[in-house]
Amino acid sequence: MDNHHLILGELVDFITGKTITDTHDERYRQKLAKILVTDKGYHKNEIKPRCDLNIKASNKSAIVTVDFKVTLTGKVCMIIKYAPGSLVTRHRSALAASRLIASYQVPVVVVTNGEETNILDGSTGKVMGYGFESIPSRSELSNMTANKHFDPVPIKRAEIESRIMYAYEVDGSCSCDNTICKIRS
Repeated sequence: MDNHHLILGELVDFITGKTITDTHDERYRQKLAKILVTDKGYHKNEIKPRCDLNIKASNKSAIVTVDFKVTLTGKVCMIIKYAPGSLVTRHRSALAASRLIASYQVPVVVVTNGEETNILDGSTGKVMGYGFESIPSRSELSNMTANKHFDPVPIKRAEIESRIMYAYEVDGSCSCDNTICKIRS
């Protein structure tokens, strides 16, 4: 059995206070939530966990989850995508999510497997930092995004990003992965 789907009971979500299923993956997410609030200075109300994202590829559609969405001054400034395994293989789908979670390009994308972390520039995809210590603090993110224009993602680009996300996140996903909901067309 793949242990990242092993149910260990229940736990209380650090951000929402709701009781949720305790898994190895969720423990990594909770660790990250605590880092964001305790070490990085974000307010809990600026962090939205478990954000559903509707994606499409031709006549297929699905709902996938972006683990955290961080909003400052009314704009999504950073998303965080967690998944076990190699980080490099997660970059492209996380960048696609950063172009779909809002109507504009989210500037900062964090990809983590719970042990390692890469911080990406949402526009270019270039790695800006490595490790949890490189995740921008609230004040750093505020400064980084103060002069951003939050340009809209063109419709054609969003369609392409949705296909990319579907290919990475849905096609070939584990059948027991409850973070993906395939929608029959």
